[in-house]
Amino acid sequence: MSRISVLILTLNEEANLGHCLESCAWCDDIVVLDSLSTDRTRDIARARGARVIERAFDNYAAQRTAGLTEIEYHHPWVLMLDADERTPAELITEMEQRVAEADAGVALFRMRRKDFFLGRWLRRSSGYPTWFGRLVRPGRVRIEREVNEEYLTDGKVGYLEAHLHHYPFNKGVAWWLERHNRYSSLESAALADESRRPLSARYLWSSDPIERRRALKALAYRLPLRPGLVFLYWYVVRFGWLDGRAGLTFSLMRAHYEFLINLKALEARRRRRGLPV
Repeated sequence: MSRISVLILTLNEEANLGHCLESCAWCDDIVVLDSLSTDRTRDIARARGARVIERAFDNYAAQRTAGLTEIEYHHPWVLMLDADERTPAELITEMEQRVAEADAGVALFRMRRKDFFLGRWLRRSSGYPTWFGRLVRPGRVRIEREVNEEYLTDGKVGYLEAHLHHYPFNKGVAWWLERHNRYSSLESAALADESRRPLSARYLWSSDPIERRRALKALAYRLPLRPGLVFLYWYVVRFGWLDGRAGLTFSLMRAHYEFLINLKALEARRRRRGLPV
């Protein structure tokens, strides 16, 4: 494929990176932007022919922005990946066709992911279908939000039918919980910001899935008993029970994540008022 480079963000990803790079064997320009790993991540990347660039991690939006603005690529398009993601054959074929056909006004392609847990695709309990902006023209896209980033562009946006494959538990459940404990600290700050903004209901019915998701999240932040409602929504309303044991487990973990966000937001409010936690 002559039009797409690949950028992979890493931090101690020796468990994932080899498989990710194998799925990117179609690309002749792979860059690994590494956040000063202490394991074999950089050695694995170099052994498989990837360019390795090191940058201390500050937040996800800043890291991805640096990847798009501070690195020279061989090709006009860049596919941004995490090390626990894979590019299946149907996605590769579609990307090649769509970038070949894209006019100069197209700056971003969004795609969906299939999340896998306990050997199953979490079709109902994972939030599917969520659209991610991942295939971009550098210089035409900006990235906002420190976690669960949003990709914004001054150009036209296309949508791909094929999926990325995502294996968020390859490094273990303990690692997932530790990571989402960090995420919940960032989300609790976002919750405080959102609660001070007026809610615009018209975006709930927007044709843009990113605007619609943002509005739904803003609404969810305002709901009482949100962790329990999150569990009921994903497990009952969205038929997460059809995902079997994986669906039940993942729905409970999502509710726990929302509980941590609420708890940390409460802690921050009490500290600002000079009250004990």
